[in-house]
Order: sequence, then structure tokens, then C-alpha cells
Amino acid sequence: MKAKLFIAAAILLTAIGSSACEKKQQAATEKPSLAQSVRVEKISLTPVDEVYEATGTVKAQTTTALSAKLMGNVVALNVREGDRVRAGQTLIELDNRDAATQLQKAQAGWREAQQTLAEVEQASAAAQSAQAAAEANRQFAASTFARYQTLLERQAISPHEFDEVKAKYQIAEAETRRAEQMAQTLIARKNQALARIDQAKADISNAQITVGYGRITSPINGIVTAKQIEVGAIAAPGVPLLMIEDNSQYRLEATVEESQLGRIHLHDTVGVQIAALGAETVSGKVVEIVPITDTASRSYIVKIGLPALPTLRSGLYGKARFLTGHRQALTISPKAIVQQGQLTSLYVVDDGGVARLRLVKTGKAYGEQIEILSGLNDGERVIVEGQVQVSDGSRVR
Repeated sequence: MKAKLFIAAAILLTAIGSSACEKKQQAATEKPSLAQSVRVEKISLTPVDEVYEATGTVKAQTTTALSAKLMGNVVALNVREGDRVRAGQTLIELDNRDAATQLQKAQAGWREAQQTLAEVEQASAAAQSAQAAAEANRQFAASTFARYQTLLERQAISPHEFDEVKAKYQIAEAETRRAEQMAQTLIARKNQALARIDQAKADISNAQITVGYGRITSPINGIVTAKQIEVGAIAAPGVPLLMIEDNSQYRLEATVEESQLGRIHLHDTVGVQIAALGAETVSGKVVEIVPITDTASRSYIVKIGLPALPTLRSGLYGKARFLTGHRQALTISPKAIVQQGQLTSLYVVDDGGVARLRLVKTGKAYGEQIEILSGLNDGERVIVEGQVQVSDGSRVR
């Protein structure tokens, strides 16, 4: 019984083998499928730009830290973080009553000095009139004295009459000297009054400056990025209260490997991509190369000026693409790539017109082309459109 079962199984296996051989022979005699409506391109070396890519952070070209110049309580805070401000706008007000008092005192001193000057000038005018009268009286007394002296010599008058004239002459001279001294005294008082006025003006100017310290204004047009004070807190000189950045001029500060130092130059045009702005590339220009290398990372900072974009902000992440040279490379349209899981392939058409699926390794993208690093040779033909109709071994018309 066992022998019969063995013979039956052998016959069945023989029949199955014969059927498989027949199918193989039939498949061998069938012709490969014909792929139509496909586009084939001949691949050749083309010049491409050699690009170095570096990452960086967007920062404002101008950032200002505002602080107080005197100690005082904050009585008003007129802005919040994110507010746009203009140059000269009052942002913070401090309690500055002491300075206001000093200003009033200086103004009162100026008014007093002005009044004193007016009084001195009035007295000076009177003294000048008195001096002129005294001089006229002296001259008359002098001429009378000279005439009486001649008469005395001729014995035409008595000595008593001469002595009276002489006394009047001496009194006139004394009055003249006293008027001159009074005029000199008033001139000195006038100079003192003028000096007090100048001092009062200086005191007023200083007091006005100190009063101005109570109002902290923005030195630039920009946006408030940080606030480190609240109403009621005490502001101390030199301690930052607000941070303001100029939102019209931004730079990308890219970290560049020191090996690229000789390939990047000032005023080079650089393509920049800001992640927050999407995939669009904007054109920037190298405006500064920091001449100090970070010894830990072996890199340095390159600052790239960016165009004025309303959506730019400090802290955004970006990439800079520096053009460092040119070379030859095999490039192809990304449409030609066949992706199967983790495998990257494309269809290469041989001299017999048969499409063969070949594994390749891709590199960087250059515009609308992608570089093929390995798996493809210069001059080979590749299917770039219509791959869905093609399988390995298909004939291509």
C-alpha cells in the first residue's frame, strides 16, 4: 500500500514539473512589453554652482537699551512689548519733582538778577548825570579860580575873596572825584548783576536738562522687544529698562566653518531662506565678516544684510547659501526618479532600446535639476517622463 502511494506522488510531482517547464519555455518565447508615450533624455555633464550652506539667526542691525540717567520711581509706562515707536516718543516717565523745584529756584534767581540789573542801570544813569554836572561845576570853579588868582597877583581883590573861590574850586574837584567813584562802583555792580544772570541762565539750563531726564524717549524708530520695568518700580541709572530694535534693517548672522574663510568676501551676493517666511529665497549681501574665530566650534560669524521685509523679526532661523565656485556634474529632472521605499532608482535605456531599472544615489538640488552622485554615467539615456508605463525589461519606442 505504501509503495502505491509513493508511486502516485512521484507521478504528480513529475506532472507539476513538466507544467512549470512548459510555462518557462512559453514565457521565454514571449516578447518584452512595449512602452509608449515616454520621454527619453541623454544625460551629460553640465556646469553647476558650488554652494556652501550655513545656518544662522536673524538679528536687528541696531538694538538700543534704554536706561534712566537718574534714580526715580516710574510713574508712567507708555508702551508694551511689540509696540512700534518713533524717534522722540516719550516711553517712560519718572518722578522728577526735585528737578522741577531746582528749575523754579533757578528761574527765580534769574528774575532777581534781572531786577538787580535794572536797578543798577537806573542808578548808573543818575550817576552819569551827576558826574557830568560835577565835571561842569569843576570846570567853572577852575576857570574862576584861575581868574581870581590873576586878580590876586595884581592885588585887585582881597585874599579873603580869593580864599572863597579857592574853596569852591576844591569842593568842585572833590565832588567830581566822588561822582567818578560812584560811577565806577555802579559799573562793578552792573558786572556782578550780569554775572549773576549768566549763572542763573546756566542753572536754568542744567535744571531743564535734569527735568528732561524724567522723560525717557526713544532714540530711533523701531519696535519694543523687551520690557524690564513696571509702574511703581525704582529706575536706577545704567540699568536697562526697555530694549528697542530698528525693524527696518535686519541681518542674518550665519555661522561659517573656518575652512570657508578664504571663499567668502564682503559684498558677495547670498541666497537666504528664512524658515518662518516659507521656501522663498531672498537675496542678501555680505556686509560684515567678524574677524574672530570661535576656538570651540572652529567657526566665525558672517553678517548678511537682508531686504526690508515686514515679517522679519530678531531670533528667526535662516539658511545662507554662499556661491563658492563652479564644477561639472550629472543632473537630471526629479521627475525621472523612481522611489521604491528607501531605494532610489531610474530607468536607463540601453543601446537595444530596453529600459533597465538602476539604483542611483542623488545629491543636491540645483534649481529644477537634481545631481546624480553615482549609478549613472555621462552620455546614458534616461526615461524622464512616463515611467508608470515602464517596467524593468520594457522596450522603449
